Amino acid sequence: MRIKHLAVSSVLLAALAVLPAQAQVKIGVVTSATGPTAMIGIPQRNTVPLLPKELGGLAVDYISLDDASDTTQTVTTIRKLITEEKVDAIIGPTGSPNVMATLQFVAESGTPMLAPVGTAAVVLPMTPEKKWVFKPTQNDDIIARALVDHMVSTGVKTLGFIGFNDAYGENWLKVITELTEKAGIKLAPVERYQRSDSSVTGQALKLLAAKPDAVLVAGTGTAAALPQITLTKQGYKGQFYQTHGAALPAFLKLGGKEVEGTILAASLMLVLPEIDDTNPSKPIAQDYINRYQAMYNEPPATFGANVLDAALLLDNAIPEAAKVAQPGTAEFRKALRDALEKTRELVGTQGVYNMTPEDHSGFDERGRVLITVKDGQWRLLK
Repeated sequence: MRIKHLAVSSVLLAALAVLPAQAQVKIGVVTSATGPTAMIGIPQRNTVPLLPKELGGLAVDYISLDDASDTTQTVTTIRKLITEEKVDAIIGPTGSPNVMATLQFVAESGTPMLAPVGTAAVVLPMTPEKKWVFKPTQNDDIIARALVDHMVSTGVKTLGFIGFNDAYGENWLKVITELTEKAGIKLAPVERYQRSDSSVTGQALKLLAAKPDAVLVAGTGTAAALPQITLTKQGYKGQFYQTHGAALPAFLKLGGKEVEGTILAASLMLVLPEIDDTNPSKPIAQDYINRYQAMYNEPPATFGANVLDAALLLDNAIPEAAKVAQPGTAEFRKALRDALEKTRELVGTQGVYNMTPEDHSGFDERGRVLITVKDGQWRLLK
């Protein structure tokens, strides 16, 4: 019997010897694949199978979880990844309020978070908690400057504003207030709405009565279309501006003819065929689009590309962190955070990243282009 037991043990050991090595780096990915923010979260979740199988030359295990667009569930999910899975970094979550709710936990655990969200409030103003958060999306001020420059060039003198009543909308209000004041544009009225609202009739009537030259909607996903559709049906004829939060196919589909002529500044991915071949981001973005379309039989929203860029940032930083400590340790996570801050001229799908201790987004004007809606499609504004 002992001989038989030894033989079985030998077989098991031989089988274990040919199994794949355990992943050396663990990355948690949190997306809102269900709930009100799902239009943004689904392409982010769908991007996970397209992420590199190795990061910085080390095998990687992606642990992908859905927070159902709920901030309480986001906190629970993040804490699970940190305490139980002991991840080396986190990509996500999808929503700006969800990130704000988790800042304390990622900072206390010393876990780098790459948050593909719209608002700059997750990284600005810089605080000890926010030093652990990086943002592979354009900061609001870069997008807003392009919009205000266009307003000035076209003679806009008055601007109405309607935005989410949360971190995303409030930071956009802060940024646009500063820029319009400098540009001599009167900002009024200012209205707010909830992400889950099904009607904004009251807010729209106030905007309509004020007769501003243009209206800026600071929302994300399909919820960004609601104020514009409402105002258009009420008879508003002025120019609409949207933030990069509206940059997804569902905005066009839901908005239909009511969103024709909308102007926004967003990722070059939306109008990639019109982008010059010399742009360094174009081949990376095209490869991502091709692989996503091959897997899901539809083109990706730019929000999915933000997740890919997060992985590219980690791929660039991990070799430096691995010189300091082994994955799975607090020392490695701190070294990874420090290495992310030293990112220089890293080309991603969305633009070129240059991180510093003060700037955890790293984008410049190469990270956005002016876009309009023409014949139901995104077109480069020329």
